[in-house]
Formats: sequence, C-alpha cells, structure tokens
Amino acid sequence: MKDETVIRVENLAVSFGPRTIFKDVSFEVKRGEVFIILGGSGCGKSTLLKALIGIVPIAAGRSEILGVDLAEADAEGRIALLQRIGVMWQSGALFGNMTLSENVELPLEEHTDLPRSAREALARAKLGLVGLGDAAGLLPAEISGGMAKRAGIARAMALDPPLLILDEPSAGLDPITSAGLDKLILDIARSTGTTFVVVTHELQSILAIGDRCIMLDKEARGMIAMGKPRELRDTATHPTVRSFFRREAA
Repeated sequence: MKDETVIRVENLAVSFGPRTIFKDVSFEVKRGEVFIILGGSGCGKSTLLKALIGIVPIAAGRSEILGVDLAEADAEGRIALLQRIGVMWQSGALFGNMTLSENVELPLEEHTDLPRSAREALARAKLGLVGLGDAAGLLPAEISGGMAKRAGIARAMALDPPLLILDEPSAGLDPITSAGLDKLILDIARSTGTTFVVVTHELQSILAIGDRCIMLDKEARGMIAMGKPRELRDTATHPTVRSFFRREAA
C-alpha cells in the first residue's frame, strides 16, 4: 500500500561514550519513497544509517523497519529482517577478487538454496537492470567508479528487498555519471515500488530524486529540518538550512 510506513523512528539518539552524535531524531518513511538524509560532514548521517540496521547501538528512542524493532528482535528475527534490506556503502564495497557477477551472487549463495545456474542468471539480470549486463565477467579493478556504484546497487538488490539504503551513492562521481545514477535510482523506485533511503550532501541529487528529506546538523546534534527538498529550498527560515539549499554563507 502506498501509505504503508516502512521505517518509523522515534526520538532516536546515538552516543559514543560521553559524546552525543545526535538525539531526538524522529521521522517516518513511506513505501516507494526516495527519502534523503542530508547534512554537512560529521553530522551523523552515516551513523544514523548504521543505527537503523543495528550496526551502531542506540542510546535512546526506537526505530522500526518493516514492522520490526531490531533492538527487540531475536537473532532469527534480525537475520530475517536484514535479508529484506539492501545496503550499498559509499565505496561500493565490492570484493576485488570476484567478478561483478560473483559479487552479486554472494547474497543468493548465502541466503538461498538456488543452484549455481539460477544464481548466475539472477546476478546477470540484476546487473542488466543497472546497465552492467555486458560487464558481468569483469573485476572491480577493471571498471569505473560509477560502474562500481551500480554494481553495488545490483548486489544490494540481489534478494529483491523492499528497502534499499544507499550511503553517498554520488560521492566522487563526475556530474554526468552522478546524473545517470540519480536516474537509475528513480527508475528502480518508480518501476518496482522499492523504498530508498539515501544519505547524501549532493544538492543536485537531492533535488533530482528526493521525495522528502531530513537534515541533520552537527552543532544542533540532531534534526533541524524535514520536508520536500524543493519546499525547504524555497521556504526554509533556519539559516543553516537556507545556506545549504541556496549555497549561501550562513
């Protein structure tokens, strides 16, 4: 259902020792949305992602993904949930000694009983979906940074998860490659109904793909804005938000 809540976060806080990274973060993500987490360097964007999927412990509050609170789930429930979430970290995190096809096959090999021929066919299909059908036999060292990002997305999609989480997908890419990746994300979201949570500080990508967004701030140690990107650009009164969207000095 279109209005189904995929992620619900309530008053979330993360601390490392005595240092609070962020606190009182609350938001919801609906099915099929491209939801952006943005903000300056060191504000906790990637840490928030890691807290959502249980890599980083939370200090307060709660988060629920696809109806499951990871903090309360048993081991079996956590594994079942994580299989329904595809993640692409900033570098693509491909295994250098494996072909692109073998990289995409890994989740299928680990979490399904499919024979090798079926895994290979599915891997090629996912690579084809991201425009890498002819590159299945190449190693990560033989492809460009943009292709590595696409391959990382293909691997994240291997198990057909309803939720994809992308950490800085446009980082380090030239504008043309970045725009192509933005189009790919939108095409997947619109054609499959997949929900995306994307961490980025690339303004052009935020405006191009974001349905809604939240903005974290290092000084505030929390969330300072939430809404549609273009509305925040045009109407925000918070000086940091205005500065970010209008590229003005605060």
